[in-house]
Amino acid sequence: MPNPTVVGFSGNFTRPSKTRGFVEQVVKDIARQHGLSASTYDVEDLGPSLGHAKWARDLDEQARAILDKVINADVLVVGSPTYKGSYTGLFKHFFDLIDPAALRGKPVVLLATGGGERHALIVEHQLRPLFGFFEALALSTAVYATDKDFADGVLRSEPILKRVAQAVGEVGLVLANRSGASVAAE
Repeated sequence: MPNPTVVGFSGNFTRPSKTRGFVEQVVKDIARQHGLSASTYDVEDLGPSLGHAKWARDLDEQARAILDKVINADVLVVGSPTYKGSYTGLFKHFFDLIDPAALRGKPVVLLATGGGERHALIVEHQLRPLFGFFEALALSTAVYATDKDFADGVLRSEPILKRVAQAVGEVGLVLANRSGASVAAE
């Protein structure tokens, strides 16, 4: 893969954001461990054209460039804060603008944040079906973190950090499989 990239996209629209920080942390871990170029974006980066867009062509230049980076990424890390049991509406609207075949086979790490444990299944009941529709390769290990897993906006929970490490490892397996390299069992 020439210049492989990992791109993060977060469904938050406020800053600072635990969700964006979480996505960015996972993106950086993947980039560092697997030698990929990295970038992270959120709904706020898209600007005002997102809300008015009915098609990708309706996005302004900045938002279209982010959409193109998401589509062209070798690995995608997505995350959303939980609102009323699901991802944010603008997160969904952004992905509604993407051609259904554009993410086919793309490895995707699924992340979500929420105020408490009762929303933990958002990754399985909301995010996984969304990326299943796109026929993306949603990796087995999805990660949900609650407010108590963060300290000063940074993920600190050891059990959650272990799940992140597991997801980052799964990315390596997918990348090795695509490059034809053999991976030794640990």
